[in-house]
Amino acid sequence: MSIVILDGYTTNPGDLDWWPLEKLGQLKIYDRTSPDQIIERIEDAEVILTNKTQITGDTMEAAVGLRYIGVMATGYNIVDIESAKRLGITVTNVIGYSTPSVVQHTFGLILELLNRTGEHSAEVRKGKWHDSEDFSYWNQSILELSGKVMGIVGFGNIGKAVAEVAKAFGMKVISYHKHPERDRTPGVEFVSMDQLLSDSDIISLHCPLREENYHLMGNDQFAQMKNSSLLINTARGGLVDHDALLEAIEAKKIAGAGLDVLEREPPEASIKIDNPKLVVTPHQAWASLESRKRLIEGLAENIKDFKAGTPKNVVA
Repeated sequence: MSIVILDGYTTNPGDLDWWPLEKLGQLKIYDRTSPDQIIERIEDAEVILTNKTQITGDTMEAAVGLRYIGVMATGYNIVDIESAKRLGITVTNVIGYSTPSVVQHTFGLILELLNRTGEHSAEVRKGKWHDSEDFSYWNQSILELSGKVMGIVGFGNIGKAVAEVAKAFGMKVISYHKHPERDRTPGVEFVSMDQLLSDSDIISLHCPLREENYHLMGNDQFAQMKNSSLLINTARGGLVDHDALLEAIEAKKIAGAGLDVLEREPPEASIKIDNPKLVVTPHQAWASLESRKRLIEGLAENIKDFKAGTPKNVVA
């Protein structure tokens, strides 16, 4: 079996082993693939694996031996699913591999906004603690999570795991979710989006990006939030209107935000991200060493199931 990885560097820049995939067939790995290189690289492939490299209908038709596309992620919008179905090409994704990593990063952003650990460490290096007249130093109030309201938008595997950690911190948890009856959970109250916006001290987004929720968080939503509240987005950049968010922070309609995703990635140099109330990390919430190891193992298991004639995690 000929297997081609089109953009392997993000998943494995060299700190992991490709062995789970190498033992399944003849494996060819490209760190990155530009659009004009795709067809040449997959022309003899039976299996292609892609993370962010777009696979169109024309691309699939050009690869006459192609039988299977494995998406190296959970989201699969980079593949033309309808064309895959028409051509009889199986498409799978990997689910659940990044949940612990994303949950940890979510609270990393929250704690940075509340404790300003990085900022205070920088103050120490500048000599501010040394110059202080007191044994203890801080440049702004440090806030606790205990007793605050966590609003979770989307209650899939990651949303549920975030809720458990929030409860462990002593927070009240509310959620806006499409299936409240199906996913009823002790200690979690399902509410309307309007109530979540008005009642939450922290809002964390854990829903997929779809046409109907593009810019889910915009001017109207920020106007409904407490001026002391925070927004966290480790889901998809398109869920948040970035200009509206900056305006809300600058106008003190909300207290700040932690973002791991932006609409355009990598971002344009001109995008405004230098507000001290805004913490931005470079789409790394999913990318712990352990998470990427689980991803490679999940890709291998999907291919094994496909070879056995019992494909799982099929999206087309």
